[in-house]
Amino acid sequence: DRFYVERFLEAQSAQIKGRVLEVGDDSYSRQFGGPRITKQDVLHVSADNPAATIVGDLADVDLLPDNAFDCLVLTQTLHLVFDMPAAVRSMHRALKPGGVALVTVPGLSPIDRGEWRHTWYWFLTRFSASRLFEEVFGAKNVEVETCGNAHVATAFIQGVALEEIDPAKLDPVDDSLAIVITVVARKSA
Repeated sequence: DRFYVERFLEAQSAQIKGRVLEVGDDSYSRQFGGPRITKQDVLHVSADNPAATIVGDLADVDLLPDNAFDCLVLTQTLHLVFDMPAAVRSMHRALKPGGVALVTVPGLSPIDRGEWRHTWYWFLTRFSASRLFEEVFGAKNVEVETCGNAHVATAFIQGVALEEIDPAKLDPVDDSLAIVITVVARKSA
């Protein structure tokens, strides 16, 4: 799945600029936004994360400041938030006008057996991701795509390494067997 996440962020890298919030750590923001970032924040659910500048649940509507961020980077995270609609509303509220949320969520995936096992609440489809974000951001401000196919999904579930997959088999897309769903949601200016 990280192959598709990183390809998505690379394609959207020009959007990662200004004040940026990333969930978990700032590795993708720094990798794909680099010098375009003027201020970096990290959101984490636990105060035990030393990189966290904001601690709490994304679904808490009072957690993030209003109209503060130019870009939000949420990779493979939203499915861990039980109240997903509230989290999307919180993201929208936290973005500056014209700001963008770059989001990836699992489609077809094994459930984490470690730290996130007990908070893995959801899987999404192209259609559920579209509806979730369009209801808040408006249909014209949301782009949703899927990544993956039967070959990749089977390999992913079996734990096959990326290096073991024929690169030509990574590009075909089958919405019914997507392993990653990507969302670009822009707040109206």
